[in-house]
Amino acid sequence: MRVFIRGSGRAARGRAGVPLCWIVGLLIALGVLSGASLHAGPAPPDVNAVLAKLDDLYKSSGSIGRVEMTVVRPGSTRTLVMRVWTRGEDRALIIIDSPAREAGTATLRVGQNLWNYLPRIARTIRIPPSAMLSPWMGSDFTNDDLVQESSYREDYNARITGRSTDPPGWQLRLDAKPDTVGLWRRIDLVVSDDGWLPVVERHYDRRGDLARVMRFDQVRVMGGRRIPTRVEVTPTGKPGHRTVMRYLEMQFNANVPESTFSLQRLEQNR
Repeated sequence: MRVFIRGSGRAARGRAGVPLCWIVGLLIALGVLSGASLHAGPAPPDVNAVLAKLDDLYKSSGSIGRVEMTVVRPGSTRTLVMRVWTRGEDRALIIIDSPAREAGTATLRVGQNLWNYLPRIARTIRIPPSAMLSPWMGSDFTNDDLVQESSYREDYNARITGRSTDPPGWQLRLDAKPDTVGLWRRIDLVVSDDGWLPVVERHYDRRGDLARVMRFDQVRVMGGRRIPTRVEVTPTGKPGHRTVMRYLEMQFNANVPESTFSLQRLEQNR
C-alpha cells in the first residue's frame, strides 16, 4: 500500500487541495487567529515610566483622608478608624477616632521626627531612633514605615524580569542602591497591565530574607485618582498575623496648612 502526502514538493495544502496559506488567511480574517497569537506577547513597558507611576500614586502637595486599619492576630482582631492629613513628603498627622478606648491617640511626623500622643495619660512621647522598628499601633507597619520616604526611582536599581500569570501583570525586581538607607535590600513586585498599579510587593530585608508581602486590591477612583484602596500586609514567620489598611475617603492636592503639623495640634485632637 502506498501512502501519498498531498502537496508533496509544493506548498502544504489543507483538505481538498486548498493551500494552507489560504486557510490561515481566512482564519485571521474571521478573527479565529489574531496577530497576538502569532507573536511572543506584549512588549514590556518602560521601567522608568512604571517606577514614576508607583512613586507618585499616593503622593500630593497635601491630602486629607479617612482610613480603616484592621490588625489580625491569632485569636483576636481589632479595627481602628482614623483621620489623616499630609503635606508634601515629610508632614503627617494621624488621629484615631475609634474604637472609643483608643480615640484621641495620635501620631505626628515632621521630617524624621515622630511623636505619639496618649490621651489616657495626657502625655506626648517622642519616638527614639531605637524604637523605629517597633510596630506602629500594634500593627504590621513599623514606626520606620511612617518616617522613611523611599523612592523607587532614586533608591533602587530596577529591571523588568518577565510576565506574571498569578497574579497577571509585569514582574519587576528592585535592588537597593549601595547608598540607600532603609530596611529593604530588595523588592519584587507585580504591576497590573491596566495602568501599572501595584498588585503584589515582596520585601526582602538586609540579609536577603523575605520579610513581608503586601497585596493591593479594590481599585477604584478616589479623590480623582484610580488607586488600590485596600492594602494587606502579611509578615513572614508569623502565622495568623496580618494588617489590612482600607482607604475610606481621600482628597489629593488639598490645601493643608503648615500649622496642622504641630505638637499643639497633636494634643488638641480636633
